[in-house]
Amino acid sequence: MLTKTLLFGVQSVAFQARRGFGVAVPAMQKVSDPIQQLFLDKVREYKSKSKDGGFVDPTPQSQTELKSELERVAKQYGGGAGVDMTKFPDFKFEDPVLDPINQSDEKKK
Repeated sequence: MLTKTLLFGVQSVAFQARRGFGVAVPAMQKVSDPIQQLFLDKVREYKSKSKDGGFVDPTPQSQTELKSELERVAKQYGGGAGVDMTKFPDFKFEDPVLDPINQSDEKKK
């Protein structure tokens, strides 16, 4: 009985070790796939070209399209001129007016 439990424990630990090693090794290694390396190089190049986080080499058409889409979204969700859409909205909840209940009147009925 003890042997079976011990054997099961050793197998479980060995499985977890292999699984953990299999997950960690690719993350620790450098990119060996040339396609992945090319993708990372292009992402870094795009990041270096885009200094302010905007488009890289924008055309006037893409800029006007972006502006119209941003205006449409602002109009749809309550934004507009002078409204800061990045600010968390202020909620104002008011307690409803309730009619008072007079329990003494109900007992007499």
